Amino acid sequence: MNAVEIDELARKAAPAAMGEVRIGLDEFIQAYNEGKCELIDIRMPEETAIWQFNLGLRIPSNELPERLDELPREKLLVIACPMSDRSNMVRSYLAAKGFQAKYLSGGLLGLADRLKGGAAKSLKLRQ
Repeated sequence: MNAVEIDELARKAAPAAMGEVRIGLDEFIQAYNEGKCELIDIRMPEETAIWQFNLGLRIPSNELPERLDELPREKLLVIACPMSDRSNMVRSYLAAKGFQAKYLSGGLLGLADRLKGGAAKSLKLRQ
């Protein structure tokens, strides 16, 4: 399935069902602050070298099959890439492997926009 087909499928999905596969930015921030989820940044090393996002685990999507043991099973995994195309595919893979996973609606670009300026204080970074 290619990105165009995935977008078409997403458009046809019932809105109520979308909450089962994606998480909104504010909902993510709240769950992250409460320690209920972990962000999984699935971008490739070339992407993370260009722009940093110092939050969550960095595991490129092509490395996930070999690195599943690094993922916390007790938390919701929030999968993120710049937008959401790759994230939803990885979310499906992880769900098939028994993980509770959602993709970040708006992706990392949306999260960066949401957290710009003083709004970044709304996210509690873990040490």
